[in-house]
Amino acid sequence: MVYIKDEGVFDAPIDKIWRFLQDENADHEHQSVRFSKVIERSDKHMVVEMEATSPDGKTFKQTAKLTFNPPKGFDMEFLSGPMTGTKHTHTYTPMGAKTKVEVAGDFKIQGLDDQAIRKGALAQLAQLFDEDNASLQKYK
Repeated sequence: MVYIKDEGVFDAPIDKIWRFLQDENADHEHQSVRFSKVIERSDKHMVVEMEATSPDGKTFKQTAKLTFNPPKGFDMEFLSGPMTGTKHTHTYTPMGAKTKVEVAGDFKIQGLDDQAIRKGALAQLAQLFDEDNASLQKYK
């Protein structure tokens, strides 16, 4: 397990981010992660099944639980798949028309050493951030 902390600044206010996160019809597609279905949903959490693509091109399914803590952020825990046991928190800080996001937590990826986990997780977080930031620009 590897502790990782990363941050970025979205070009969107916090209220738009919350609407985007909770809108099942919003563009949540990513190059490396595709949400296939919502298994369970309530006001406080959502369990989703997703298909992910590793850097070597292999695809795999996994299940994750997102626990929403508005306006602070959300927690994500992987329940099945190669990242089972990974837990991280996304914390939002409003900055007017922008929002800072900090991601921190323990990452596990079966079959990878600590250095490969760190490199892979940081690369995926950067890619997901860039894709979400672009989707937020189109989201109304």
